Amino acid sequence: MARIGRFKDDEARAAYLRAYDAVADLWPMPATDVDVPTSFGTTRVRSSGDGAGSPFVLLHGFGGTGPTWHACVPTLAAARRVYAPDTIGAAGRSVQTAPLRGDADIARWLEEVLDGLGADRVHLVGESQGAWHAALVAVHAPARVASVSLVEPNGVFARTPLSALSRMLRLGARPSEDAWSRMHEWLTPGVQLEDELLELARAAQGYRTGLGWARPLKDSAIRRIDVPLLAIYGGASVLSDPSRAVRRLAELAPTAEVEVYPGRGHGVLGEIRDEVLARVVDFAGRHDRVEEVPPPARPVLPTQPSCDRR
Repeated sequence: MARIGRFKDDEARAAYLRAYDAVADLWPMPATDVDVPTSFGTTRVRSSGDGAGSPFVLLHGFGGTGPTWHACVPTLAAARRVYAPDTIGAAGRSVQTAPLRGDADIARWLEEVLDGLGADRVHLVGESQGAWHAALVAVHAPARVASVSLVEPNGVFARTPLSALSRMLRLGARPSEDAWSRMHEWLTPGVQLEDELLELARAAQGYRTGLGWARPLKDSAIRRIDVPLLAIYGGASVLSDPSRAVRRLAELAPTAEVEVYPGRGHGVLGEIRDEVLARVVDFAGRHDRVEEVPPPARPVLPTQPSCDRR
């Protein structure tokens, strides 16, 4: 049943917002925060950069927020504007007032955010759960998408292994410092998180999400994706099935580009950030639509009487 995300109580909200602000302070460049009204509630969006071309819109994963993209922003904002929203229904500074009742509502929500920002077409970049949201926008609102880059889109093109889901449920059933530490080491080996991000994850336990889990797209939905698509996987990810995803995309979306980094896990973006971001920036740069400016019209001169000089 569709739900509205909310904090358990005022104390949980206050604790979370303190942690949120500490993460926001890690943002390494000038930024602007705005609250964009939508049919589903207000959406907090952080933006930086002022380059030409269609902007990047960054969709965070489970437990993340717009500001958790702080380490990626210097690279992504170097050439174009970057928008980083707090996804509606997730813990953050967005305030949900109406439920998301289906996949199309995710696309509708982001369309309304883009309308509020005055952004026509954008390059979507989604990580983990955010990759699922980005894929849904590509399916349901392709006119707004210049390209879509999906980083570790677990559960989008291939089911998340049942063994992984079972382990996550066991570790999350009784949250504790030890449980969270073991989950982090299992999900994202080789990724060292700042203390501020760890505190944000702890504080997020006080929020009841209004979002569902990623569900594999149907064949018909994948065939409908007619925007440039890049899928990036960690070859050793415990949440993804890259080989299955590669086969499915080759069959249903043959123009899609797929990059699998051997030996990397679900946290591939944190493990080899520079390499992944370079791939994303290059992909977006190859798919910016250039509007052709028509030549100026020739002036229409008054018709002159012909002169017969015979």
